[in-house]
Amino acid sequence: QEAPLSLKAMEVPAGQGTGVVWDDKGHIVTNFHVVAPPQLAQSPSVKVTLRSAQHAYDATIVGVEPEKDIAVLRLSAPSSELSPVAVGTSATLLVGQNVLAIGNPFGLDYTLTTGVVSALNREVMGVGGRPIKGCIQTDAAINPGNSGGPLLDSNGRLIGINTMIYSRTGSSSGIGFAIPVDTVRRVVNQLIRYGKVVKASLGVQVADDQVTAMMSQRLGKPIHGAMIMEVIPNSPAGW
Repeated sequence: QEAPLSLKAMEVPAGQGTGVVWDDKGHIVTNFHVVAPPQLAQSPSVKVTLRSAQHAYDATIVGVEPEKDIAVLRLSAPSSELSPVAVGTSATLLVGQNVLAIGNPFGLDYTLTTGVVSALNREVMGVGGRPIKGCIQTDAAINPGNSGGPLLDSNGRLIGINTMIYSRTGSSSGIGFAIPVDTVRRVVNQLIRYGKVVKASLGVQVADDQVTAMMSQRLGKPIHGAMIMEVIPNSPAGW
């Protein structure tokens, strides 16, 4: 049965997009579908253009996580041309909060659009065939070419990676989604360290950071550790 907040009518263009400079070692974070097959089959490298550079750099793929629609690239560029993004948190976001989206819509590079957080904790179907939970919904215009670009708060801190839109035309209809930065951080750190996401299964479903934060606020006291929402039958935790 489909979850009530699960949306499937997504437009997810591949082959072009945006990314963010993650650190001064040249790691670039973008969407998996931007570099996904057939792009990988055509060439194992990706061209990356930095605003401060006069030419495009060849980037290699460090690792990908299709289920979260995240990919990490690495390029060899002088540190003087790398400006890592300030990473914020998505756990404390509020509906109505101002946000900014930066990207390359329809090839119009360095485009900035503004909007607000329209909703939190959305569940959308990712390109890997599994739902991405805890997504940020925004009305900031997101169009083909924005994929993989940053969603920023009003202080310029990264709060999400723009990934998909709900649209019947292929253009922005005011309903866009971003992968929350707390999820991005966990995935990216593993991709940089191991080249893949190392998964260990306990057989439990834990609450997203946003849900935990809301519960903590309602209870009036901090919640430490992980809050278990479901124990999956016939799993290690279910025996």
